[in-house]
Amino acid sequence: RRKLRTDVAAAFPNLSAEQLTEFIPNKEELNVIKIYSHKGEAVTVYMNNRNPILFEIEKALYPTVYALWVYPDLLPAFSTWPPVLQKLAGGADLMLPGVVVPSSGFPQVERGTLCAVTLLGNRAPVAVAVATMSTAEMLAAGMKGKGFAVLHTYLDHLWEYGDKSYPPTLAPLVTNSAEKESAEDQEETEGKQPVISFSDDPSQHVDIGDLSLKERDTCAIVMGKEELHENRAAETDEDANTEVPQEAEDSRTPQEQMDALLNQCFFHALKCKVKKSDLPLLTSTFLRTHMFSCCPAGQQLDIKKSSYKKFSKFLQCMQQQKILQVKELSKGVESIVEVDWKHPDIRAFAVPEGFSSASAAQDGKNEDRGQVYRAPEIIPLYGVSAKMVPLFQESGHRKGSILSSSEVRNIIVNYVKTNELVDETNKNFVKVNAILCDCLLDKSEQDEISNLKWDDLLSRCLERLQPLHQVTFFGQEPIVRKGNIEPIDITIAQRSSNKKVTVIKNIELYGLDPQCVANILQQKVQASATITPIPGTKDRVQVQIQGNQIHHLAKMLLEEYQLPRKYIQGLEKAPKLGRKK
Repeated sequence: RRKLRTDVAAAFPNLSAEQLTEFIPNKEELNVIKIYSHKGEAVTVYMNNRNPILFEIEKALYPTVYALWVYPDLLPAFSTWPPVLQKLAGGADLMLPGVVVPSSGFPQVERGTLCAVTLLGNRAPVAVAVATMSTAEMLAAGMKGKGFAVLHTYLDHLWEYGDKSYPPTLAPLVTNSAEKESAEDQEETEGKQPVISFSDDPSQHVDIGDLSLKERDTCAIVMGKEELHENRAAETDEDANTEVPQEAEDSRTPQEQMDALLNQCFFHALKCKVKKSDLPLLTSTFLRTHMFSCCPAGQQLDIKKSSYKKFSKFLQCMQQQKILQVKELSKGVESIVEVDWKHPDIRAFAVPEGFSSASAAQDGKNEDRGQVYRAPEIIPLYGVSAKMVPLFQESGHRKGSILSSSEVRNIIVNYVKTNELVDETNKNFVKVNAILCDCLLDKSEQDEISNLKWDDLLSRCLERLQPLHQVTFFGQEPIVRKGNIEPIDITIAQRSSNKKVTVIKNIELYGLDPQCVANILQQKVQASATITPIPGTKDRVQVQIQGNQIHHLAKMLLEEYQLPRKYIQGLEKAPKLGRKK
């Protein structure tokens, strides 16, 4: 502990003696664990109060986001836009075009300096990174290229080792005297309320994973400017402002305002964007492509800030009012199958002013924006089956408990060590006790096998657990489904006159709209593409396109949509280049 404190003092000289004692306490429990990164690097993690505070790679110490939330000024900080966080959490480095240039200028850093990354409007760091160039080099490069190599972020696996708390809301430091005066003026004008206000209620905490921090900031800033404008107008002529039309809007709670915006975008999309020929339409496509494009300029549509919290709950409410009908055409994937365009609410809806002219001009942009696809995050999970309960009950798990592969591994390792089952003569083997015998061995093996290799032990365990998988679509809640996810299935079929067609199935499981995929393929390969029902199934469809188009499909799915190859089967059936058939 004393050596660690000395190393921390050397690595972070800005920490005072008191802060150092708080950071590495004398008496509190301090745990050390070793983990391995995706690249296979050994990482030593120091835990305090169940949260990782430091991690060490190749004898270099780095603070975690948990530590930086307590000491936000420990490292020089650079700000970025809230939407960038999703990319950083996905493993991307921070490029210079994504860095916000503050009015006071950047902190002076050299190449290789350890830095913190914050989001605009909040001083709490969300990532730890190493500068790939000095401040002078960044400016000389015209703020282009890679600026920071990211080591660790909020929402990554290291963060998940802790209590998974949200970043605190820390107001940015005001360095400029003019900025300080204007901030004070605004606080006085608004009754000593800061323009950007954050709630201390944990239930109202910002969900940065869904990028709602940007929306919250934008909403708060816009509201603050409107209130400031009204107050200044009131100072100029108090009597003239006794009744302001906007007061009715301001009197509503933020949740009521978001509900109203949600309803407006919903009816606008149904009235102006969706046609009967578009049905069935994936609910995720309806939200992303149609509703977001109907959101007025300067406003952000965020379902989580509404009273519904989930889009599926909102659609359920609309279905109860018989405006539309939603069906689950395939497991866990909902689609709008019917819309009552004669419904009084749709007929009575008036398109907001400014959309009639502006929407026509922006239709192309909105369509392009709607076509942006982000591959879902798919995580294999395992459910504890009845036969495996004796092995997992020591760790507090019951039948039906859902675990990740790393959690299963940790539970098995702890079980073996707790029950002293490691073979003394060869530590690569584990002795099979009665519980392991019942859970992992077949009847024919029970009298023959007394030891198992570690790898064999773990693979047998995973094979005997119930397979599950979790799918997380961008901006939506994770969905856990039974079984392994079906891969996108590509086959070549022969039709009349010896013509070949490419058939694609299961793309809707990955959040892709079959109609959109058919349209894109048709344009790319200049061949007829159709949507047909899958024989022997109810309400499921497949995309069918003339010719062997697997080369084009592979490029689209792997390169453009960034889907992992392991979730696509049939790519090997592509025609060999250079030969005519």
